[in-house]
Amino acid sequence: MEGRIERTLLLSGVHGKVKEISVREIQMKNKRGFKMVRKSLSVVILILCFGLMLTGCPKKTVLKGEPSVKRAEELAAERERAAKEKEAREKELARIREEEAKKAREKDFEKSLVAKKEPGIGGEVLESKLLKDIHFDFDKYDIRPEDAEILRENAALLKKHPTVKIQIEGHCDERGTNEYNLALGERRANSAKKYLISLGMRADQISTISYGEEKPLDPGYNEEAWAKNRIDHFIILSK
Repeated sequence: MEGRIERTLLLSGVHGKVKEISVREIQMKNKRGFKMVRKSLSVVILILCFGLMLTGCPKKTVLKGEPSVKRAEELAAERERAAKEKEAREKELARIREEEAKKAREKDFEKSLVAKKEPGIGGEVLESKLLKDIHFDFDKYDIRPEDAEILRENAALLKKHPTVKIQIEGHCDERGTNEYNLALGERRANSAKKYLISLGMRADQISTISYGEEKPLDPGYNEEAWAKNRIDHFIILSK
């Protein structure tokens, strides 16, 4: 009986020791687990904080972006206004220059006028070096291309002075009869008149006359002189 009791106590003691060791181990394990959980939570919190910092940046950018958009619109409006003001100034300068050029042309035209006495016309008439003569081929009255350009220049000048009235003189060289050359000179003057009217001049600004071979520019008896005499000449009857 006594031997059984001792073994039971020994076993109880052994079991009690084993039980005590198991509780300590569990407590140590719990402590280690708690520490690991706490570390994990710290890491998670740090990650969350970092994430919040990153996600917070775009919000700040958006808030600051609204004034930037408004400022950009203001700058665009300022640039547009400045461009319109510049365009208006340029138009005004162009208008002033055109007026000054017009006055200069009028002065040049006035300076170019030379008074002369024309047979058959009462009083004085005027000539201008700015109104150029045109030439014709022998026995022809059609307008040549190079002379059409001269007529365009004459028309451009005269349209700037709408009150001016001109007369176109038709001339011929000495070959042919007087009657034939008078008729040819008239056709030449009328050809120029029709062309000027087609360019926008008024018919009441233009009159014509033919001198035939009566007023040669060059009295020579050769082709060079004859070519000079086959012309339409322009005079100014009134301003």
